[in-house]
Amino acid sequence: MSIALDKLRTWITADNPRTAMSGVIFVALLAGILVGALFGSLGPIIAIGLIAALTVGILMLRSTQVGLFALVALICLLPYGALPFTIGFRPTFLDLALASLFGVWALRLITGQQRTFISSPLGMLIFIFQGWALFIFIFGLRYGGLNVTVARNFLEVLLSVSLFFLVINQVKTVAALNQLSQIIIVAGGAAAGLGIFFYVIPENWTVQLLSLLRVFQYPTEGILRYIEDDPEQPMRAISTSIDPNALGGLLVFLTIITVAHLLAARPIMPRRYLSLMSGLMLACLYLTYSRGSLLGVVAGLGLMSLLRYRKLIWLMLVAAILVAVLPQTQLYVERFVEGIQGEDLATQMRFGEYKDAFNLIERYPLTGVGFFGTPDIDVYVGVSSVYLLLAQQVGLIGAGLYVLVGVTYIVVILMTLPRLPKGHPLEAPLLGYGFAILGAMVGGVFDHFYFNLTFIHIAALYWLVMGLGTAAVLLSRAEAVAREHQQ
Repeated sequence: MSIALDKLRTWITADNPRTAMSGVIFVALLAGILVGALFGSLGPIIAIGLIAALTVGILMLRSTQVGLFALVALICLLPYGALPFTIGFRPTFLDLALASLFGVWALRLITGQQRTFISSPLGMLIFIFQGWALFIFIFGLRYGGLNVTVARNFLEVLLSVSLFFLVINQVKTVAALNQLSQIIIVAGGAAAGLGIFFYVIPENWTVQLLSLLRVFQYPTEGILRYIEDDPEQPMRAISTSIDPNALGGLLVFLTIITVAHLLAARPIMPRRYLSLMSGLMLACLYLTYSRGSLLGVVAGLGLMSLLRYRKLIWLMLVAAILVAVLPQTQLYVERFVEGIQGEDLATQMRFGEYKDAFNLIERYPLTGVGFFGTPDIDVYVGVSSVYLLLAQQVGLIGAGLYVLVGVTYIVVILMTLPRLPKGHPLEAPLLGYGFAILGAMVGGVFDHFYFNLTFIHIAALYWLVMGLGTAAVLLSRAEAVAREHQQ
């Protein structure tokens, strides 16, 4: 093989122009034949996707930074995409990205390219949470037989939690952190833009366009979503997340991160682009009609405005007044008030779920029932709250550990911020990644996406964001130590 490549290289770099040109033509013809055969046998969509995937895959095997870029893009733009062919099972692109990331990191540790392992102040708590979840996974087998799909999804969730450790061990410079922030903002803006685009075009066009993703195992039926699943009610934005509440959960992170960088003294990209991305995300969040996600964003941005960006308070007040008085937003206001009063169908159904969840937790308070089902036929696992869902699956101990990790993280962020001067390059990452988790914790009271075996991409983003915020904390501490040594 190497001899053939050497001969080909000699041919196309020959001193004789005609010889070199003939070599170039040969390579072009060969590439054309191969690409033509690929397109003819697989079709244009699969062929283009395969070529792109192979290119990205090769780059991911060379750099964890590229792997993280690809992971973020998949989370935002193709969260449920899977291989168009089976290899015994049908892995998602997210599975492949996670496997590549951890494979490259493991090789670095094995070959000695990386000789240290950073655990951070949160490391032990997260290890304990993972260990408890694994114990309950095994413990829960007695309530139901081993389900391969559930086992695979659980492994994906554990890998998602482990993203925290990968990030803090690989993102060690402000430049690397800013690069990832740029990718998150751009990919999030693209997801929000698609959500708005699919919302405003005719509904049959939206169905036709999203049905093209069937080659990647996306659904082709029941694509459009409406308030209370009633086609007479307004449609809800879905983007490529399909579920409007899942899209809302995604936008909690993306919106808070983008607004934090928009208001930074030294933004990481032109402010006009950040303004555009923020506007798209807020508009798309509104169109999801996800009230829990909206509360999460308000909580994150509200605390951010109180601590650093005071002008954000006035912007939020203006936005609230406009939503309250504009005729176009009255339906949203009515739904929000009905939700608070518990009068709409969706909220009443949630109250029923909460009651059933408390019944299960009362029977199995400490350990829950695991991930394979329940031993009693009169209770079930499933509720629209990440904390109650965790209490059902891993018990109050597991849910308590999850909350403790989040609260400890927020405390670490709040302790680090006062040590930074205003306008410091790490200010926006600390605010954005810190309060994005706060927003998710508030939204998690009403939504179950942040630790759910079905929505791996949001679980992955949760721990990725926590890892990036912790990386910013570690960078600020390293900078402080360097200043002390200089003095």
